[in-house]
Amino acid sequence: MDLQVSVLLLFVTFTSGHSLSCYQCDDLMGLCRFQTERTCPSGLSKCESVTVVRQLGTTSFTVKAKACSADCASGTMNFGISQMSSTCCNSDQCNKKDAPVPSTGTPNGKMCYYCDENNCFNALSYSGREDHCITATGTFAGESVIVKGCASKSICDGKKMGAFKNFSCCSGNLCNGAKSVTQSFLFLCFPLIAFILML
Repeated sequence: MDLQVSVLLLFVTFTSGHSLSCYQCDDLMGLCRFQTERTCPSGLSKCESVTVVRQLGTTSFTVKAKACSADCASGTMNFGISQMSSTCCNSDQCNKKDAPVPSTGTPNGKMCYYCDENNCFNALSYSGREDHCITATGTFAGESVIVKGCASKSICDGKKMGAFKNFSCCSGNLCNGAKSVTQSFLFLCFPLIAFILML
């Protein structure tokens, strides 16, 4: 009996002292060229890697980030003018590889609404594994921001989505409503802001 208790205490001592270690990007340009290993603070039990592609007119730019996370999901989201791909894992340095670059892929026949700087009446075709519509709200610089688009089920099943306080998913064509909202320049920068705040 004493041996069993001793082994249990020894096991608890060694496992409770282990902290997860994840890669973190240290460059300011969002290119993730410089990565360092970081021991995650208490409460952050996952490693995440995110790639965001933002379209501005005919120009697109890509931002990458890696960090410890309290909760994350692997999957993709498409907000019409920006797309995001995320990978999430829970072992030491498991986020060494960049999240894949999101692509428009082949439309799968379903549609969701998305917002641009003027309104949320725009229709967007699902692609790849994106099988849900998403609506999310957050406050940035004191201004309320609403985004809509398509997401994979794994993103919808997650408990948290970046810097958003509220998000909801639904399945079915155009199920995320077409409520008009007034957007600002902040909305155009939202994917980058949300991405940075998520870390």
